[in-house]
Amino acid sequence: MALKNDIQQKVSLGEKVGYSLGDAAANLVFQMMVIFQLKFYTDVFGLDGAVAGSVLLIASLSAIVVDPLIGLMADRTNTRWGKFRPWLLWTAIPFCIFYVLAFYNPGIEEKGMVATYATISYLLLMTVYSFNNVPYTSLGGVMTSDIKERTNITTIRFVAVIIAQFFVQGLTLPLVDHFGNNGENLQHGWVCTIGIFSVIAFIFFMIAFKVSRERIQPPPTQVMSVKEDVKQTVSNVPWNIMFVLTFSIFVTLAMWGSAMNFYFQYNIDQKSLYDFLHFFNLLDDPAEAYSVGFSVFNMVSAIVQFVGVIFLSQYLANKYGKKKTFIVCLFLTTIFTGMFYIPSPTDVSLVFVLNILKSLAYAPTIPLLWAMIADVADHIEYESHRRATGFCFSGIVMALKVGLGTGGAIAGIIISAFGYVSGNVSVQNESAMEGIRLVSSLLPAILFGVGVVALYFYPITKEYNEGMQAELASRRRQANQTDESY
Repeated sequence: MALKNDIQQKVSLGEKVGYSLGDAAANLVFQMMVIFQLKFYTDVFGLDGAVAGSVLLIASLSAIVVDPLIGLMADRTNTRWGKFRPWLLWTAIPFCIFYVLAFYNPGIEEKGMVATYATISYLLLMTVYSFNNVPYTSLGGVMTSDIKERTNITTIRFVAVIIAQFFVQGLTLPLVDHFGNNGENLQHGWVCTIGIFSVIAFIFFMIAFKVSRERIQPPPTQVMSVKEDVKQTVSNVPWNIMFVLTFSIFVTLAMWGSAMNFYFQYNIDQKSLYDFLHFFNLLDDPAEAYSVGFSVFNMVSAIVQFVGVIFLSQYLANKYGKKKTFIVCLFLTTIFTGMFYIPSPTDVSLVFVLNILKSLAYAPTIPLLWAMIADVADHIEYESHRRATGFCFSGIVMALKVGLGTGGAIAGIIISAFGYVSGNVSVQNESAMEGIRLVSSLLPAILFGVGVVALYFYPITKEYNEGMQAELASRRRQANQTDESY
């Protein structure tokens, strides 16, 4: 007998917050990948930028095979905890172990072996990330079918994500300096910092597993079929649009995030950065201008995004619909990203102003992406009378991971082609700085623009979604009534 759906499908605040901690945990890892992984490989492991970028790309390409398989496995998992929840429990410990290993060199010195170790350790981390994150994101798609509740869940989830982002992007370099004896032992500083984040991530995963619940079940008459799950998903127009959108966004985020780390160290005049921070009583030691300046830059971004997610995302989505809100906000993000090409090395204040504008424009889109993917899972069920939530989400997570690796690879290859010298040197040549400037502004802006174009063709408007959800709710009520008659 099929499990009954909770037709009301209201979710308590405690469950929403508990569920959100799962993504906070994942972002203790994800934010490190986006912002610090490439620079860690070039400056701590000593890899050439192109080699470091290739490591990121090779590992991320594994998602093309791994993620769809995990989605299919998750859809076919049946335990007393549900289909998706138990994966949080099963993957928590290996996730944390591989996280540490990806930032640890066990004493290897030969560059070819270092690159091999980096590839294997990062591949293991990306794989366990999929085993954890595909079911986790799928879980968010089956907690409720209520449109407003779903948007609220993703809003709270990404408030937790931004808090994690705030701490990772803001505290990583100071913690590395602290544990690494002010730069004398960077490897030790990184391992200690990652170790702290890993313990916190494990605790958060356990809480998310404990409190979350699955309320939407596949139609009771559905016969499990890999062929049909794949066919109905990959032929779905909204799913393909979300795939392109996700890929373009995460290529951009990885490229821009990686590049801004280099940008702050080499393209911004360090004396001007020190004067700017000292004016606000944020810094007394000129030698710490880069680490403190980049941390403050990221923390400001996180605070602005926090405000935008809380006060704008759900309000705009409920009033104008997810599609319209996403298009306008991503278009503005595209403009402000491209404008990072304008500031001179001494124009620190303009860099921070652009950061605030970009972060505020982008903030409303952060939770909407995943709420829209949940709508796509519903759309597949609406059209085909089949539900394959895990496979639907796995394809999008695959686009995320391949985009993440591609963005990091593009950044590494471009700065290397422009003459970047790895090994944490104090000065780069003009050509290298121009390469860093391009991957910090114009190139990511172009890719954000691709996402705007893709969204234009997304067919699930606010009105369409309301009608679709009403029809699906009617089907589920009928299924429950039929189930109760036995």
